[in-house]
Amino acid sequence: MAKFTPRVFSGIQPSGGLTLGNYLGAMVKFVAMQEAGTHETVFCMVDLHAITVPQKPDVLRHNTRELCAGFLAAGIDPEKSILINQSQVPEHAQLAWVFNCVARMGWMGRMTQWKDKSGKNAEAASLGLFAYPALMAADILLYHATHVPVGDDQKQHLELTRDIAAKFNHDYGVEFFPMTEPVIEGPATRIMSLRDGTKKMSKSDPVDASRINLTDDADTIAKKFKKAKTDPDPLPGSATGLEDRPDARNLVNIYAALSDRSVDDVLAEKEGALFGYFKQDLADLAVAKLAPISSEMSRLMADPAEIDRILARGAERAREITVPILEQTYDIVGMVR
Repeated sequence: MAKFTPRVFSGIQPSGGLTLGNYLGAMVKFVAMQEAGTHETVFCMVDLHAITVPQKPDVLRHNTRELCAGFLAAGIDPEKSILINQSQVPEHAQLAWVFNCVARMGWMGRMTQWKDKSGKNAEAASLGLFAYPALMAADILLYHATHVPVGDDQKQHLELTRDIAAKFNHDYGVEFFPMTEPVIEGPATRIMSLRDGTKKMSKSDPVDASRINLTDDADTIAKKFKKAKTDPDPLPGSATGLEDRPDARNLVNIYAALSDRSVDDVLAEKEGALFGYFKQDLADLAVAKLAPISSEMSRLMADPAEIDRILARGAERAREITVPILEQTYDIVGMVR
């Protein structure tokens, strides 16, 4: 079997409005992987994926820089990790074309996100929306990434990436692309709406009070938590006591995630507390953790040229990996270079 450098790749779409869910669900984990130092880490703003649906150019530029600012403020170090926006590394799109010719139409048609996003009028959806899982596979395999952190909604895409790698390797009689492994770190903390604990926290919710934005200042963060929906009962002593209390469970989950503790550990400490007191503690904790991120993002966004410089440097470092891998791919396929 071929030996591959241990390397993690993950990307987030620059679709605007980073929330507490993005931070706890992805960015905290990315920083932990970076600091563990066991794998090379590549983190990407997937702006080519973003244009599978219409985007206003100025908004896309702003969102890409804001997402970069979010990565940096959360603790991604552009010297320890490679931090890029996808379109500055042209090999992503070039390898995607090769994979378009490896992947099968049937594979793409079965993708759940294609069915969900194209809806009843699939004929009007863009070809990019249909084919973008091949670009996602290219994003990963262009770095010979051995591991990808995935949520439940991305497992199918990683399975497709493995199918494409296996078919390429089989068709050309090589062991060139790795069988990338998912990184699933225990039960994911699903961050729910502050106004409805049965719905996921979403940047698209028309009610701003339903979410914590990473751009919210300290006062706004505190006010949103103090007004968050709860129930009249005190906190139980263990997680089983929250089973039929979605709003209460959500706030305890957020507290546990922000304090890097288990839910049962938090409840053992807070048992019997009423939510008026608990929400004050949660607001204080959230402000302590999130306000520095908000202020650092604001500082970074005031100097877009510095963000652009960081991304340009990231692209240079990325291409030290991606150019040789694409050239070898072309050699394997039979392209004259």
